[in-house]
Amino acid sequence: MDLSALDEVITALNNVLRDMGGTKGKAANNTYLPAGALGKNFSEEEELRNAHAVMKDYIENTILAQIEGLVDDFGKKTKKAKDQYEEAEHASTVTSASGGSSMGV
Repeated sequence: MDLSALDEVITALNNVLRDMGGTKGKAANNTYLPAGALGKNFSEEEELRNAHAVMKDYIENTILAQIEGLVDDFGKKTKKAKDQYEEAEHASTVTSASGGSSMGV
């Protein structure tokens, strides 16, 4: 097993998570729509702002949160798999070095 490839995957996923912090920040802070920004004195303005707020909340708290959770979960599982492969390689090396038997006498 190429453990360096798993290390690369773990690093890439951690970078994605780090970069998602910026995405979440932009979604939260750079999409503010104040009253009157869409115009004034027409009945649909408040409806449009409310629809914007609903969609903004959905993007922030549902879509981005799910993506972040999936990436984090995959990263943790990849690290766990890598650690198990390392342990198996170590055990195999110890067994080979002791003459093919892992049983102590």
